[in-house]
This record gives sequence, C-alpha cells and structure tokens, in this order.
Amino acid sequence: MISLSLSLKEIKVDDFVGTLRGFQEDSDKIQINTDGRSRKIEELKHCPFAEICWYFTDSWEQFRINGTVDIIDGSNPDPIKLQQREKSWASSSLKSRLQYLGPQPGLPILSEEPPKEVSVDPSTGPVGAFCVLVLDPQQVDYLNLKSNQRLTFASTGSPNEEKCWTSERVNP
Repeated sequence: MISLSLSLKEIKVDDFVGTLRGFQEDSDKIQINTDGRSRKIEELKHCPFAEICWYFTDSWEQFRINGTVDIIDGSNPDPIKLQQREKSWASSSLKSRLQYLGPQPGLPILSEEPPKEVSVDPSTGPVGAFCVLVLDPQQVDYLNLKSNQRLTFASTGSPNEEKCWTSERVNP
C-alpha cells in the first residue's frame, strides 16, 4: 500500500490510500488504479500535484515521491493512454473490476438491503468508472532509518525530453 497526498485549493492536504499497480513501461511513472467517481479525481483536475509516502517496515526505508498526476479515463483523447488504461484493466483481478460497478464511493448508504449481485464479462474493456492515475515523479526524498542517511533527488528536463536526475545528501 502507498499513501498519496493531494494539495487542495484551501492549501490543506487530503490523503488517500491506493495500491501500487506498477510502473509504466520503460519509465519511472507510477500507476495507481482508482474509481473515476471518487472525490480525488475532481481535486486532481483542479490541482494535479501529489506526493506518495512509502515506508518499508523490514528495511526501515521511507520514500516521499512528489510530482504531477495524469488522469487516464475513458474520455482521454490519447490512444496510447487509452491502451495503457485497457492494459491496466486487463491485469486487474475480477474482484477488483467488480468494485467499479458498485455504488459511487463516498456517498451515504441509502438501503440496508444487500447490494445487487453484479458481474463483469472478463473479455470486455474497462467500465466507465475505471481510471488510471499516473504520477510523474519530479522529486524524491529518501530516508534510511537504519543507516540514518537521507538523499534528495530532483529531475530536470522538459516533458518532451528524457529526464535527468540529480541527487544530494542531506541531514536526516
């Protein structure tokens, strides 16, 4: 699990927990699947910056990765991004896919009756509520609590250029 924090218009931070779905092929961009009906989508449209905080308990390592977030939903005009969305959908478990057919996240439960049984055809493409968030890292703050070492990394280069990373040792 990872925690993704969003900077909101009121200059406060909202946080949600997501599951890392991997990295985009041949890149350092992080993919997270999410429900397009959730509040975080509108927040990201308003302010597309976020930070992931990732802590590994066995090695005592912490990563804070911040950057811009691209939302890939069914209305995205880029055919390559739509193909990435389809690939991410296809690699999701059936149970995960069923979540996108349920009620809208965050709304009150209006009935105590059990939800209707839903099914999804495994051969069909993503449902409308399925979104892929792609975080393009711009800065990384790495802390190793065992060795008490901390490094910061910053990327340079425009969006159309290959990234170049610089690093600096800083006090923990």
